[in-house]
Amino acid sequence: MFYFRVNENCHGCLACMENCPACALAFIDQDGRRTLKHNMIKCARCGQCWRICPQRAVEFQDLLVGQWDDVITLDLVHCRVCGEALYSPAYRQKVESKLNATHEPLCPKHRQSYAASMWPHLVPGKAKPNLGGK
Repeated sequence: MFYFRVNENCHGCLACMENCPACALAFIDQDGRRTLKHNMIKCARCGQCWRICPQRAVEFQDLLVGQWDDVITLDLVHCRVCGEALYSPAYRQKVESKLNATHEPLCPKHRQSYAASMWPHLVPGKAKPNLGGK
């Protein structure tokens, strides 16, 4: 997603670049064409480019919205009792390899009840643990 946008009104005068206090705008002239470039890391989001443009070509509003971009999408492991999303399979594998053991995928609520249900199992002659009815 590009946050700095220039519409079809742009004439390439470079007023925006020349007046950018953060030096976040540049251009390249190549093969008979001019390409305006914007560096989001350098951009101070001050709006000077928008204010100075004589053609009203800079569409600054996208810089102010603070939209979220998708970065990565991962599968999830869910609590086996209630289905709450917990973590990714890769995270689970990493933790289990470090612990050298497997564990039940349980949310904090069901992990606590699972741990409590284990106490009678540890005492000789007591009942087996109740795992949430499943």
